[in-house]
Order: sequence, then C-alpha cells, then structure tokens
Amino acid sequence: MVEIYIDADACPVKDETIGVAARHQLKTLMVSDGGIRPSPDPMVEMVIVAQGPDAADDWIADHIQKADICITNDIPLAARCLERGALAIKPNGVAFTENSIGMALANRELMQTLRESGEITGGPKPYSRSDRSDFLNALETTVQAAKRL
Repeated sequence: MVEIYIDADACPVKDETIGVAARHQLKTLMVSDGGIRPSPDPMVEMVIVAQGPDAADDWIADHIQKADICITNDIPLAARCLERGALAIKPNGVAFTENSIGMALANRELMQTLRESGEITGGPKPYSRSDRSDFLNALETTVQAAKRL
C-alpha cells in the first residue's frame, strides 16, 4: 500500500496532500519536530521527532519504502528517498527523479556557496497559486504512478 510522507515543518501543501490522499484512501504521515496542527482524518498520522537538524528528514528516510511518496523541498532528503525506490516531489509540483537529482544536488551546493560568499542574497520566489495547481496535478500523477509500481 502506497503511503505519503510529508516533510511537514515548512510544507505549504499539507491540506492539499491530505485531500488527494483521502481520495485515494492512502495513509499520510506528517513528520515534524512539532508545532503543526493535527488532522482529524484517521488516515493521517502525526509523527513528532526530536528537535534537531535533519531529525524529520532522517525519520522519513529510515521509514519510507519503495513506491511511497515524499513531499519535500529538501534535495538531500529527496535523494535519500529515491535511493530507497520511493518517489519525491516538491510542493510546486516538480518531481525529483533519478535523472535530475544529481544536478539538483550540485546546484544546491553551488547556490549555498554563492550565498555564503555574499554573491546571492535573495531567497526563493514566493509560493503562488500556479505552484499549488501544479502540485495538485503532479501529486495526482505521482499517486497513479506509485500505485502501478
């Protein structure tokens, strides 16, 4: 049975993910170090991990299985999920794939170096309605693909 894991601390699409999961009767695990509202949906499990760097990421990477889905902006976590045979998508609907993860990791490293050197001072663009729409379409497609695995 496919399960959905949400890297929930800063995820802007928790409610949207729960809605899609409910339509497909999929268990959803919202993993966080605290501070998120519980869902009344019995198919949603709250997983509270100890506070610390990467605690939620480590929990997800240790529990996710082949054909499960991870919702995250965290590129290293997405890479760890892909290594386990899971699927991973960003909250803007962009899928992490075996073909794209290497470039995403390299770009992340480059951007971090540029930020640390002061070359780049801005952050990501604001989350938009079209990002939300793209995410819903991508999650539906990803759920269908995961069910076929």
